Amino acid sequence: MLQKLPIGIQTFSKVREDNYIYIDKTKEALDLIQNYQYVFLSRPRRFGKSLFLDTLRNIFEGKKEYFEGLYIYDKWDWDKKYPVITFSFKTVTNTKELITDINSKLRMNQEKLHIKCETSDDYAVCFEELIRKVYQKYNKRVVVLIDEYDKGILDLIEKKDQSIKAREILRRLYSVLKDSDEFIEFAFLTGVSKFSKASIFSGLNMLSDISLSPRFGNICGYTQNDLETSFKEHLRGADCKRVKEWYNGYYFLKDKVYNPFDLLKFIHNEFLFDNYWFASGTPSFLIKLIEKNSYFLPKLTDLKVGKELLDSFDIDNIRLEVILYQSGYLTIDKALQTRRGMEYNLKLPNQEVKISFFDYIIDYLINQSSNRIDYQDNLYDALVHADLEVFKQTLVSLFASIPYNNYTNNKIYEYEGFYASVIYSYLQSLGLEIIGEDVTNLGRIDLTLFVEDKIYIIEFKIIDDEELRIENEKSNSALEQIKVKKYYQKYQKLETKNQSTVYLVGIEFCKDIKNICSFAFENCTLN
Repeated sequence: MLQKLPIGIQTFSKVREDNYIYIDKTKEALDLIQNYQYVFLSRPRRFGKSLFLDTLRNIFEGKKEYFEGLYIYDKWDWDKKYPVITFSFKTVTNTKELITDINSKLRMNQEKLHIKCETSDDYAVCFEELIRKVYQKYNKRVVVLIDEYDKGILDLIEKKDQSIKAREILRRLYSVLKDSDEFIEFAFLTGVSKFSKASIFSGLNMLSDISLSPRFGNICGYTQNDLETSFKEHLRGADCKRVKEWYNGYYFLKDKVYNPFDLLKFIHNEFLFDNYWFASGTPSFLIKLIEKNSYFLPKLTDLKVGKELLDSFDIDNIRLEVILYQSGYLTIDKALQTRRGMEYNLKLPNQEVKISFFDYIIDYLINQSSNRIDYQDNLYDALVHADLEVFKQTLVSLFASIPYNNYTNNKIYEYEGFYASVIYSYLQSLGLEIIGEDVTNLGRIDLTLFVEDKIYIIEFKIIDDEELRIENEKSNSALEQIKVKKYYQKYQKLETKNQSTVYLVGIEFCKDIKNICSFAFENCTLN
């Protein structure tokens, strides 16, 4: 009999009692318990953080019966039991609700541990009193487990004033941990974002952040080996290569991992490829940030950031790259040691995120949800068959259909980055392999696109006036740039991808018509 799929189940005891699949993470749990005291872990939503936290709770409470057959079973002294205080925050719409939720969790812990706080009108004082009284009652140091520590801030991220107030509320709550050090055995906090040291963690300088530790790179998520062993029977008959392309790719410096929610829903829905994880959250705030900053979207294919950026989130100065990474829309591609410290290349993790994220951008930012699929189909077919006339006609129609009010009260159409970002969004939504700002020895290619046995090198230019360009009989300057700078040479000895033909595509946009005014292309056979 196949084990059941733990879709949405975050309770360790239920997983073990009711024959659900459990991927053993107790080796990492034991390592943490034996070698750390205060720990922080950042992972995107629905990655298994809550289940791991509940696993820790059961270890500290000595629930040995649930761990038979797991790594930790014969390596932990189950007679050592500790009182555990837990926090798991619910969704809030304002700071008043956040304080109400904190007080509710404090009451729940008091009831569970048979403690009564004398101070109930101040959440921070009550928390400190709770820790001290639990220690006195049980004569044991206290374990504190806080799940989604940042939820109250992220729920209010679009309301800056409220979000800042939420940060101060939570900073005051968490500062209790440092002041109560003598009573605490172990503390573990999980979340999506790591806020800057000058912010919510200012009082927690003893906290060890394991988010980018290769040692704990697989602490959440499913590995390829997990699919080939624990999920082998569940995936019998599935196109596992395509499963890997769609849902694998998250990298936290150990193995590439799958988001558990994706895999479980994929199996449950009888191998239907869909955007399960993406659909479980709405990235509207991110899209508004892209729009507000006129962000050049092709940059997302080859971002380089330092460690200080990845583990720093600041409400007062939100960096798009940071929130895209921490929320799971980007992941690490490569980690490099440089003279300045660690540097990380970021990328879109997989087909699900690539297709779904850019579908959302097209629908929200470009306002083309009604005819998006037609454009996508035409663009894909044109590229597969190297029919660049159809490719051109589709792009002309696409830009012509962008609603006029998209241009009202702004001059976004005057920037080359706008046109490049629109085309890039459409091409990414096709699930194709793309390099934005592709570096050569003589400059940067705007877009390099790989489609089956074809490579497309695409360059964009902005022209002020279409009629003036025609009068002067100017050739296509974008195509000329590709040829003068010999961008194609980079791919003339490409052997690993088995491509045979490269197409050079120059696209000029005119400000006055807000559309393509010149489209030229050539092709050559690679050596």
